[in-house]
Amino acid sequence: MSLDGWNTLLVLGGIRSGKSEFAESLVADAPTVRYLATAADQGDDPEWAARLAAHRARRPATWSTEETAVDPRRLADVISTARPEDTLLVDDLGGWVTVLLDPAHQPADDTATIDELATAVRSCAARLVLVSPEVGLSLVPTTPLGRAFTDALGAVNRAVADVCDTVVLVVAGQPCRLKPAASRPPSADSPPAGAVPPAPSATVPAQAGPAGEPRVTSSGAPLPGSPPVTDPQVPTEPAAESTGTGWTAPTMALPVAATGLVIQPGMELPMPDEYTGPQAVDRLSGLDVPGNGLGALEQVLSFAAATQGTPTPTPWRSVRVLLVHGDHAGGVAAGTVAGESARRAGQASAGQGVLARLAAESGASLQVVDAPAAAPIEHGPALRPEQVQSALRYGWRLAEEAADAGVELLVLAACGAGSEAAAAAVLAATAGAEPPAVLARVVTADGEIDDVAWMARCAAVRDALHRTRRSPRSAIDVLAELGGGDFAVATGILLGATARRLPVLLDGPVGVAAGLISRDLAGQARHWCLLADDGGHPAVRLAADVLGLDPLIRLRLDLGEGANALAVLPLLRSALALAAALPSRPDPSTTTPAGEPAETSAARAG
Repeated sequence: MSLDGWNTLLVLGGIRSGKSEFAESLVADAPTVRYLATAADQGDDPEWAARLAAHRARRPATWSTEETAVDPRRLADVISTARPEDTLLVDDLGGWVTVLLDPAHQPADDTATIDELATAVRSCAARLVLVSPEVGLSLVPTTPLGRAFTDALGAVNRAVADVCDTVVLVVAGQPCRLKPAASRPPSADSPPAGAVPPAPSATVPAQAGPAGEPRVTSSGAPLPGSPPVTDPQVPTEPAAESTGTGWTAPTMALPVAATGLVIQPGMELPMPDEYTGPQAVDRLSGLDVPGNGLGALEQVLSFAAATQGTPTPTPWRSVRVLLVHGDHAGGVAAGTVAGESARRAGQASAGQGVLARLAAESGASLQVVDAPAAAPIEHGPALRPEQVQSALRYGWRLAEEAADAGVELLVLAACGAGSEAAAAAVLAATAGAEPPAVLARVVTADGEIDDVAWMARCAAVRDALHRTRRSPRSAIDVLAELGGGDFAVATGILLGATARRLPVLLDGPVGVAAGLISRDLAGQARHWCLLADDGGHPAVRLAADVLGLDPLIRLRLDLGEGANALAVLPLLRSALALAAALPSRPDPSTTTPAGEPAETSAARAG
């Protein structure tokens, strides 16, 4: 099997599976290899000695062997100090865990030692192959010591697999790649590697799209393929359009049914690094900054550190704005000008208007996404179930394509007639909100308040909630009954971004409502979201409180969904750049008050 493009690789396998031989074959062409042997010698066990001798006999004369069994912490030290030209082979982590649990090394902080190893692997500059037994497929051991070993080794395997570029499972001598997923033809319905089949479900078959993706609008017409990505310029001249380059399977698993990929509650998606965020804030306290430093923007530093997996995060260079355009029919759109949302979406596609101008100033690309229009929710469902699944997959694929293109931050934007009132309905169904309390006043193009339109929107939401009062309140049901295409696409974007560890800057009612829905499908999604400003919008304030998202600033910007976030983005980048570039505060014991080294000052005095 081809395993090009890796720097750190974990090889898992059962006893006598051939995992060590496979790992050795991966580095066979290296001029020299540093073989890190973790197992301790057991002089009273001839069979064990024979195993070790067989391993030694396979190693070429050009390989050097280093024993790490004396101190389990030594393994992390060797890995972290390896040079880029080195090639390291660790065989195996099971022996390392055995030493780690040895009473001779107790009491010890096993969790901290495992974290040190994972940190060393993540930052390793050398080519690194680690071998480890996969014990998770056997029965739970009947002895306390056996359970302690399997628990510790399972924790080690998960921590190391999370930071390695590639993970391979060897079964009966046959290597199976687990991470990253093997390449496959572009198809949104191709099941990702490691997908776990759910219990049989009654998912309704949908129309198949051109590439196997069932994408249909409310009228039954297929959803378009991935829209072009534009790079707005200053002045507002549209850049040459370029289409996406296809996509590979997501890094995380989606359930699979006979009809294709199914997004449903209970998905296990990755979480940001829980350690690097606090480490970044702690590091900030030691920088040469007068006063209290970044203040509220420490939240940005912590978020960027956790999502980038490093205590020294860098400013987001590649940013993409996904503008989801989808209208809602019926009373929720009362007071809107016919065709206004389509005009704004077309304006953004042409590189014009507020959103495109701010994207150009930020160097962000812009992608306008047309979502299925929603039917009047006061009379019936906004979408059919198959349309919801199609729109969710469509949004997931857009996030996948952005990650494959090297995008480091997504800005989720939306425009559509009736979207604010539909968001109020979603909040009422998911967070128990009172619609009038989260419905913002309706302001006409002339700047006048239209209370008649506001009351019509309230009535439409009230009727929709009454119609669905006995309906299930699952995420999929809420999208179908009350949300609509723009909410479903936005939710899919958040889930796909979470699967690819891609942070998202939220802004506006559609974005935060999608955050609430995605939380019920995968609780990890909200941890990859950052809210720049609530814009003074009552729905955004409530949803942010439920999601645990604190707005970074409160400028009450009202430039349109997505534009508020772009207006704040330069400030966020500046904070990250400052934290990354500033030196540490000098030690007062080694400097004079003027900053001159103490020894130089003493020499002059002499």
